[in-house]
Order: sequence, then structure tokens, then C-alpha cells
Amino acid sequence: MDKQMTIDIGIDANTREEIANGLARVLADTYTLYLKTHNFHWNVTGPMFQALHLMFETQYNELAIAVDAAAERIRALGFPAPGTYTQFLQLSSIKDEDGMPKAQDMIRRLVEGHETVARTARQVFNPARPMPALFTSTSMGPAASRARAMLSGRVTSSARTRRCGDTGNKSSRGVRIVATTFQPCARKWRAVSRP
Repeated sequence: MDKQMTIDIGIDANTREEIANGLARVLADTYTLYLKTHNFHWNVTGPMFQALHLMFETQYNELAIAVDAAAERIRALGFPAPGTYTQFLQLSSIKDEDGMPKAQDMIRRLVEGHETVARTARQVFNPARPMPALFTSTSMGPAASRARAMLSGRVTSSARTRRCGDTGNKSSRGVRIVATTFQPCARKWRAVSRP
């Protein structure tokens, strides 16, 4: 006979359920944005292919970490995390894509998706109460910042590909992308205006 463990973390059961339900909405938005970003990574074309392909890969990897953290927090509260497409479709504020947009439109739609995730988090959690650490971390911020920089920067595929450990500049029209190695074979990209 299985005994269910009593959860005593200083939050009553009703409040834990309310928090878990809110986190489920954020999880659904984040997972939907993850799928959209991965789709765009696979299907981006045009002169900005290389820069966007790399940026979208960085973004979907960051989103995968955020998805996992949200689901684990729901479980830690004692509730099952949604994990099916049907559940995500019901809970998400982010709409699925019809057709395949052009590269610039992909960037716009991903920026809108990041903004939707942020709005959902703010709606779910009362600003008077401290936000869970998931939303005070920068796990979603850098990806949205890079997308905004790319959207305003007219980056083209003239940017050359870097190998692991190469931290030089990538030249392109309007924006210079600087790669900074922070772990072996991993880079953090930031766009800066060309002087």
C-alpha cells in the first residue's frame, strides 16, 4: 500500500495548487516557444541563415532548461506537471505557426513569444509577493535580448562560422557579433552596434 508523503514546505495545499497551476501555464508557454524556436532553427533560410540558425539553437537550449526547471518546481509542489501536446495547447497563450514565415518574421514572432511568457508569468504571480526564482533568473532574458538585437541589426549570412574556442569578431552589415567563450565549446553571443 503506497502512502502519499505529506508536503510541509510552509505553504498550504490550496496555495501550492494555485502556484502549480500558474507554473503549468508558464510551462506551457515556454514549451510552445521552445518548439517554435526549434522549428525556426530547422527551417530558417536566406542571407541571415548562419547567424539565425546559431541564435535559435542557443535560444532553444536555454528554453529547454527553463522548461525543465518549471516542470520540476511543479512536481516539488506535489502536483503532476503537464507534459502532453494536448495539455500544452489548452494551457498556452502562444499560438502555433501556420506556414513558414520569412527570417525577419521568425525573429519578430520569437520576440513576441518571449514577451508572452513574461506577461504570463506576471499575470500568474501577484507582484506583491516575491516571484519564484525561476522568473528572477536570466534564463529567458538573454535569448530575448539577442533576438531584439538581431531584429534591429540586419545581420546577414556574411558572418563566418566559428570553431570551438575562437572568440574573434564576426563582421556583418550593421551589427558586429562578438563571441565570448565561457565554457569549453560553448559561446555566449551578444550583438553590439558597429562603430
